[in-house]
Amino acid sequence: METYFKIRYEFDRGRVHEAIADRLGKPGSDYVCVADGVILNTANRNEEYLRVVNGGMFSVCDSSYVPMYVKWIYGRTREQYCGSDIFIDIVNSRKYRMIFLGTQQPILDSLRESLARHNPDVKDMKFVELPFRPVDGFDYPAIARMIEEDGADIVWIALGAPKQEIFMSRLKPCLGRGVMIAVGAAFKFYSGGDAAVKRAPRWMVRHHLEFVHRIVQEPKKQLRRCFNIVRTLPWLLYSEWRVSKRASALAGRGRD
Repeated sequence: METYFKIRYEFDRGRVHEAIADRLGKPGSDYVCVADGVILNTANRNEEYLRVVNGGMFSVCDSSYVPMYVKWIYGRTREQYCGSDIFIDIVNSRKYRMIFLGTQQPILDSLRESLARHNPDVKDMKFVELPFRPVDGFDYPAIARMIEEDGADIVWIALGAPKQEIFMSRLKPCLGRGVMIAVGAAFKFYSGGDAAVKRAPRWMVRHHLEFVHRIVQEPKKQLRRCFNIVRTLPWLLYSEWRVSKRASALAGRGRD
């Protein structure tokens, strides 16, 4: 794992899946955050939320820009691992029993149908709508009992950031086993129903233009998010540049 912009990332896809499998072999539960630009921005403005994001196993890098910034500042090559990619990778693996929590039931029903084409085992798994309420309003012990009775290994959660990350942190002490992963819009990407949101074409993702695609699809929501990210980006880059310079200076003194 490596820390950039105060967030603990695991960039290596193989190690992500090894860590999840290893955690499932031990008692207790944990969670993985899928850190996009919204999470990065919010975590750097809110210390309590930063503790939530770093309170799980690690974050995977959903942002295509973070690897670019890491290359600029540190000269290191790192890769993006989108929430929609880790989602479908685990579904396709057919290794785990899963439970899907969040969003509206029609989307969940469409998601079950769509995912069953990738993994027929999904037909017998639970897709549970969570009521729309503040993050403090959920009955976490009851949700944990439902998950444990189901026997799910992987708990997929789609409530939107920052709510879903806080939800996982509150559920973690109540849950006896399992790994939770918050995947935001992945349910809508793969639902295939009327409410489905199309993922940006790969060429847009490669050229860091996925945000344009999202703005076209959800202008009101995404423009607000993009404004907040752009507003704080110069400060974030400058702060991380200073971190890199301090690290270089310490490494130089260590060699002396």
